[in-house]
Amino acid sequence: MTDQRGAPLAVKITAANRHDMTAAFPTLDAVVTPRPAIRPYHLQHLCLDKGYDYPEIDEGVRARGYLPHIRRKGEQKLEAGERRHPARRWVVERTNSWHNRFRKLAVRFEKKAENYSALVHIACCLIVYRLILG
Repeated sequence: MTDQRGAPLAVKITAANRHDMTAAFPTLDAVVTPRPAIRPYHLQHLCLDKGYDYPEIDEGVRARGYLPHIRRKGEQKLEAGERRHPARRWVVERTNSWHNRFRKLAVRFEKKAENYSALVHIACCLIVYRLILG
């Protein structure tokens, strides 16, 4: 999970063969920074892809105080001139690319999940540090 600049807010390590929706709520609950107060006039948006298009995900996201923007299965792509909101998914993909630049994370050699998770968290700290420096 990232903010709008690509700074990592939460990370959860799961197996590669697990579905995205199984890690959605643990990731949302693992946010390390305090969230701003939920106000009705200043909604907090959460953009998700088609892998999260399930009613229980929609309800759980709303219960946590987010306004979900979930791409629906079977939804047709909009033409280039029809876009109403700027694309936001590339921010997460860019952050994933930043993680892949850490050679120790590119291929997982650690047998223990705790060790690999620690390396991912260190990489997140470095990414945030680089974003702060500009």
